[in-house]
Amino acid sequence: MKPYPLILAALLLAITLLGCSSNSESYQQMTPEFRLEQFFDGKLEAHGMVQQRSGAITRRFRAELMGSWQVEQGKLQGVLDEQFYWDDGEVSERIWYLSVNDDGSYSGTAADVIGSATGTVSGSVLTWQYQLQLPPNQGGWKLTFDDTMVLIDEQQLLNIAIMKKWGFEVGRVTLQIRKLD
Repeated sequence: MKPYPLILAALLLAITLLGCSSNSESYQQMTPEFRLEQFFDGKLEAHGMVQQRSGAITRRFRAELMGSWQVEQGKLQGVLDEQFYWDDGEVSERIWYLSVNDDGSYSGTAADVIGSATGTVSGSVLTWQYQLQLPPNQGGWKLTFDDTMVLIDEQQLLNIAIMKKWGFEVGRVTLQIRKLD
């Protein structure tokens, strides 16, 4: 068998993958500029859903969020308390401890987050990555989350979180967050 078809197939695959990758630099000119410490300050409300990889909706939720920020040891630090009310009656909580890093990026920790989450902003878009330990009643899996938060205006944002296991997409979370004050 001649190697040309294999080379051609590999080249087409590489072009396709490069064309699908997102370049956060392309969001630089989008306004308003996303500042985590400004948007997630005060009371917020979210509505969203969890979907399997197939697109089937598995859960819906409403969440109440409260964010606060202060300077500690010369660095801006935040706490974001999230209360989730699931459509099956479950209530859950996640408390994020957030930091603005010297280079303008963000980091955060929470009880069910493995290690530290990292985030970078480009214009109106924040990309946020972390590993989450699911509770035993949800399989106990360790999932990688790749969030893309898009600030629509100063009062609302949309978030799409792609969940991965072993590098493969297993589902996604889509939510809309709105400031209340």
